[in-house]
Amino acid sequence: MTLFRQIYALLFALFLLTIASVAYVQFSETQGFLTKQMESDLNNASNSLGLMLTPVLESGDTAGAETLVNVIFEGGYYQQIKLTWLVDGKQQVWNNSVKVSNVPQWFIDLNLFKSINKQTTITSGWLQLATLEITAHPGFGYQELWRIITDIIILFSILFLIAIVFARVGLSWILKPLNTLSVHAKQIAERQFGPDMPAPKTKELKELVNAFNSMSAQLKQVFNSLDEEVSALRKKNLVDQVSGLPNRQYMVSRINGWLSEPSTGALYLVKMDWLEDVHSKYGFQVRDETIRILSEKLQQHQDEIAHSVIARIAAYEFAFLVEDCEHDQLTKYLQSLIRTINKEISKAGCKPNEQFNIGVAERLGQMTVSDMMAQADNALQQSIKEAKVFHWFENTQQQLFTREEWRTNLGYAIQNKKFEFRWQPIQLSAKDEICQRELYCQLQIADTTLHAGQFMPYVELLSLGTMLDRCLIETVNQHRLLERNYERVAINLTNQSISDLEFHSWLKQFLRANKYSERICFEIPEASVYSDLEACENLCKVIRDCGAQFGIDHFGRQFGSMAYLQSLRPHYVKLDQSFAYIEDNQHNSELCRALVNVAKGLDIQVIVTGIQERQQLSRFTELRVDAYQGFISPPVNVKL
Repeated sequence: MTLFRQIYALLFALFLLTIASVAYVQFSETQGFLTKQMESDLNNASNSLGLMLTPVLESGDTAGAETLVNVIFEGGYYQQIKLTWLVDGKQQVWNNSVKVSNVPQWFIDLNLFKSINKQTTITSGWLQLATLEITAHPGFGYQELWRIITDIIILFSILFLIAIVFARVGLSWILKPLNTLSVHAKQIAERQFGPDMPAPKTKELKELVNAFNSMSAQLKQVFNSLDEEVSALRKKNLVDQVSGLPNRQYMVSRINGWLSEPSTGALYLVKMDWLEDVHSKYGFQVRDETIRILSEKLQQHQDEIAHSVIARIAAYEFAFLVEDCEHDQLTKYLQSLIRTINKEISKAGCKPNEQFNIGVAERLGQMTVSDMMAQADNALQQSIKEAKVFHWFENTQQQLFTREEWRTNLGYAIQNKKFEFRWQPIQLSAKDEICQRELYCQLQIADTTLHAGQFMPYVELLSLGTMLDRCLIETVNQHRLLERNYERVAINLTNQSISDLEFHSWLKQFLRANKYSERICFEIPEASVYSDLEACENLCKVIRDCGAQFGIDHFGRQFGSMAYLQSLRPHYVKLDQSFAYIEDNQHNSELCRALVNVAKGLDIQVIVTGIQERQQLSRFTELRVDAYQGFISPPVNVKL
């Protein structure tokens, strides 16, 4: 029971007790007053009738006596009059049944008034003529008492209703700070640290509110400290101090993660020997400032063409990782890169298109990090050897389909639900149990089985993401995959679905109609959170309200604040695969630990991904991660 209801019930009980006490006192006093009034009336009537009967009885006029008694009996409120002549013992009785109008019978049956009678002897001098006995009728008392009680009940009822209204309004106003405090406490329990509550006027509540504000501020400071620690460790371990760009270690781990996921793109290696001329002419300080300005310009201009990761991997070498782009877009990126470098070369007083070389390796099919780096380096060396600005590594592997062929094949597969599934178990770290299974899709075209890494880039490129996600979710439901295991099934959502409000509405209807919605998990990539936080918040609210769960994929990949965790409140996060490939040293372990602490500090489950073997898993055991995923437990086919 809430505090408001407890106080409300207490006031209600006290008010009822007060009313009951007043009513009891009023009832007792009224009952006593009416009893005395009836006794007084009975005495007066007995004395008056006795005096009136004396001369009649002396003359022996029986008819006259009866007449006098009838007059008194009919004019008063008496139950019985008994007249006994002492001369001959003759007795005459007048009776009136106890019938009271406008008073319920149950009230009369309470016998609130005892029988009152008065017996007197009528004398003439020393001679006793007769005895007169009069019994009062209680009807008068019942009528008056019932009238007074009904009036009191009506009055108290009105007062009671007025008191309830004022008590509710008054308590609501007085306890409003407590209600605000309750909401604030729930937000703190959910690790949401909003603005401080205003201090109320009530002294006791003011102290309580101030205490809560102080606690909230301290918890918020703890989270901000963890967030700042992550940023500091990233800057220390993964960022080049001169350029402000990611370093070689981050780029290698990022390429690892990129190649393990369905995507397209290319890796550009750029060697800028003209920076050595700047160094020899103006010194290392001017050189470092030139590198910093160059880095800013590269980030600014290249992101206008395509999203990319730019890293400084050596003194005069830079790497550009361009994801989710086809060949034509990669060519535009290369042209923009050459223009930007030439502008900075001219500003430094060097000749354009000289003393810098670019090697390009495009991702085609299944490739490893070694393959990708080797192809890009070979292209760079060939560019230096041939004295050309750039060289594109010639890959003999051909594309499976043209863009229009991909559109036709994917459209047909989505429309007819031709996708097949595999799922990979995610193991709990503390015990040998599966907490969820991540679902992967593949497609059979002719005699070729295509995995997601081959067709998903074209799904994004052709804006088929929403259609694909709806198709996969409906297929999962149609084949009752959620009923096969008690573990939850994790489904990855495309960027298009995350930003599509119509998909949000469709998903809401689907989840509400599905009785196994609590067994579904939806995974949102961290890049989508940074690009469109509002859409992610709307989607996450839909998922949470419908009883399903969601998590953040590639957690820790992006350079930015972790504050979005407070607004989204995911059920779990998946540590980016790149952390599984980062060199195992003290600084990198501290970074991973800080990321895990940020999530666990908000009561979010942490899953480490990219685990291939037990030795690799042992690095994360001491970080208290909740679960792990990788080819240590490979995916298995799902029969539809």
